[in-house]
Amino acid sequence: MFQSLRYPIFLVLSFFALASVATAESEQSKEQLLIQRMGYYQQYSNPSVPWYFLAAVDKYERNIQQVRNDLKKREGPIALQFSDAFWVGDLNPVKNDRLSSAISFFGGNGMDGSGDGKADLENNDDLMLTLSNYLIKYGHSENDFKKALKDYYVRDEAVRQIMIIAQIYQHFETLDLDQHAFPLPVGNDYSYRSTWGSSRGWGGRRMHEGTDLYASYGVPVRSTTYGVIEVMGWNDFGGWRIGIRDIHNTYHYFAHLSHFNKGVKEGHIVEPGMIIGYVGSSGYGKKGTSGKFPPHLHYGMYKFNGRIEWAYDPFPSLKHWEIEDRKAM
Repeated sequence: MFQSLRYPIFLVLSFFALASVATAESEQSKEQLLIQRMGYYQQYSNPSVPWYFLAAVDKYERNIQQVRNDLKKREGPIALQFSDAFWVGDLNPVKNDRLSSAISFFGGNGMDGSGDGKADLENNDDLMLTLSNYLIKYGHSENDFKKALKDYYVRDEAVRQIMIIAQIYQHFETLDLDQHAFPLPVGNDYSYRSTWGSSRGWGGRRMHEGTDLYASYGVPVRSTTYGVIEVMGWNDFGGWRIGIRDIHNTYHYFAHLSHFNKGVKEGHIVEPGMIIGYVGSSGYGKKGTSGKFPPHLHYGMYKFNGRIEWAYDPFPSLKHWEIEDRKAM
């Protein structure tokens, strides 16, 4: 009997062993990638262009590539992409010119960071030197950085999101900011299910853009992410609400709070698990309205793709974060 079970047991154990190794290798490769990425940022930073400015632009480019079908997804440590016109110069007749001397002659921005005499759009060193040099031309202040971003990206929202990413990187002094937390302490009583797309009637017919987590009044509400408190105050629909923007161009929306944590203010930087408020039933009316529905946290997630921002279902993320928090108990 035991002889017949030997091979299945061996195979099962081997499967879990391989899965553990794969997970460890994945974590190791991620760590190595972040180290490599930071190496580029530090190498091409200078007193006028700190590393977190370079990191923020590169991160923004990576973010929009992940959610846009019209953009090439650049693999590897650096995600920067530039248009041919920006790279070689508007008047350059050779639109795919890679000769750095010719690019310079025609007023292009592409530079040779690797020392091979070419300014290559696929070379990480060339991309990083080009970005750093472009930013240096504008000056060394934060306003100069904003002006450089505005001239390149045009959209104010793109500039604002990049500035937030830079602010977060500067504060935490690391690129490893992908950890998250479930918005309610998992030791408390609560319940939730997927209600994405359900109809809502107050204020006009609309769809439900989030997940409702039901809990008792006063249960702590926690930040789910590293980010900046972008919005904080009253909204007739959401009542007392807080909006947090993270480094992934994602806006995290916490609504129907009873009150805020006194220690947090608009513009503050937060991290996963930090208490930002408490469960309530505020909203659906003028300022101070409460009690029109059972106490719960409405949690929503919105993604900016460089052009528009849209809501998406937060339920899968919530389930994942809940599992991870329970494992850590």
